[in-house]
Amino acid sequence: MTDAHLPELQSSTSVMALLQQLSESENHPLTRGFLKGVEKEGLRATTNGDLSQATHPIGLGSPLTHSQITTDFSESLLEFITPPTHLNQHALEDLDTLHQYTYTQIGNEVIWPASMPCRLPHDDAIPVALYGSSNVAKMKTVYREGLGLRYGRTMQTVAGLHYNFSLPRAFWAFLHQHEMSCESLETYITQKYFHLIRNFRRYYWLLIYLFGASPVVDASFVQDRPHALETITENTLGKRYATSLRMGDLGYQSSAQKELFICYNTLPNYIKTLQGAIKTPYTPYINLDNGNHRQLNTSLLQIENEFYSPIRPKRTAHKGETALTALCKRGVEYLEVRCLDLDPFEPAGVSRQTMRFIDSFLLYCLLLPSPECHTEEFARTAENQRRTVNEGRKPGLELLDTNGNPIALKKWAEHLLADIKPVTELLKQSSGDQTYCDAFRLADEKVANPENTPSGKVMSAIQSGESHIDFCQRMAEQHKQTLNQSPLTDDTIKRYKSMTETSLAQLAQEESQQQIPFEDFLKHYYQQYNDCQLELNA
Repeated sequence: MTDAHLPELQSSTSVMALLQQLSESENHPLTRGFLKGVEKEGLRATTNGDLSQATHPIGLGSPLTHSQITTDFSESLLEFITPPTHLNQHALEDLDTLHQYTYTQIGNEVIWPASMPCRLPHDDAIPVALYGSSNVAKMKTVYREGLGLRYGRTMQTVAGLHYNFSLPRAFWAFLHQHEMSCESLETYITQKYFHLIRNFRRYYWLLIYLFGASPVVDASFVQDRPHALETITENTLGKRYATSLRMGDLGYQSSAQKELFICYNTLPNYIKTLQGAIKTPYTPYINLDNGNHRQLNTSLLQIENEFYSPIRPKRTAHKGETALTALCKRGVEYLEVRCLDLDPFEPAGVSRQTMRFIDSFLLYCLLLPSPECHTEEFARTAENQRRTVNEGRKPGLELLDTNGNPIALKKWAEHLLADIKPVTELLKQSSGDQTYCDAFRLADEKVANPENTPSGKVMSAIQSGESHIDFCQRMAEQHKQTLNQSPLTDDTIKRYKSMTETSLAQLAQEESQQQIPFEDFLKHYYQQYNDCQLELNA
């Protein structure tokens, strides 16, 4: 394939012109940097590599009200949340500290370092997360019960890392003026975030290739379910050239959602298509719980969070507010990148270089022209994801370009990196941080040699004789020792204990308030979707 078939890449003159203008500006608006944060999941496991059956430790506070330590699907699935920051290093330091403090509260357990889980019990024995007796707490648990009914609890033990990202307002104001937009700045920002999302979906297969780290699973993960995995070592299954089984049919995927087309052309399109899935009954789910509140509703989606997407537009929601209502009323505030595996070779689950490359990638997706999406392209991006997940490191693997033509993954990746490089250099110049260039160099090396990818390194360890469990246990113990080399200060311990006490006090206050019947609570909650629809139609 010739470069002529890739008009969106090397010939991106609009990107180059804008980068040139930015670099020549005396105080160009990237100087203050992006705002970013991390949500990192990790299972609690025993020293034997089994899933912990212990409840969430009281020393970590209430998962309902703690601002930085909570749980995801399971009582055993920790989630760490870092505050928004302009510096990647601060986010990584926060993650390290959260891991260190948690280790003081979980006894001999370890925090599993990989996305694919430790040794699992039978599906029914995987504990669903509990949050308390209030209506808000009950809703969170029932939602998780519903996920378990619909997809199995096993699938919900898969862990990932979410990267939250927003651009500085000064940059938006610069771009708004540069494009001479007639829209208000707030409307313009929302439109441009959706512009970025559309391009992200076209090219995020590159992130799966570069950062996928889950080519194998423990045999207990599939149990009696049908699968197409090969035996790699004893009790370890996988695919020779896989990158991220987490992002494939075994992980955060839903056969029920495969025909669901969510439109990212405008905010109203996005909200309407998601609301349709939340409000439309889905026959296979109707008789799952016999009215015993083991799911929130019988629609294709219980709430918008159930839609499995590699990236989400986000707005901080007020208490009791749905995510879509927050977006409808106040527009997009930031993006949540959701396609990242945990890096088992990093104590925090992610490296600074990975975060830097994602910054460059996201800015590139914003600056590149972004045609509106359609159902054919939606299917094409799903196919590129499938191929990259299952065979991303296979020599000569072909994807489908934006016109539906076959193109070698390696060739396309090289073109993308060539176009991203000027963005990387601009970010390095604006921040003075050489890590941007280091991140680009590492990405270049991974494209040149697939064995340098995290999935390649994991497969090398497994093929040398280790099982998935043995490899992850070794890395977990190594990370624990690394973290303990710099003990927490007394002030840090005091701060986290204070956060624990505050969260427990907030939980007690929440539960002391009189609760309306749960049915009425849900009715009021779902009424927001109708109100939002009326607002869009006004």
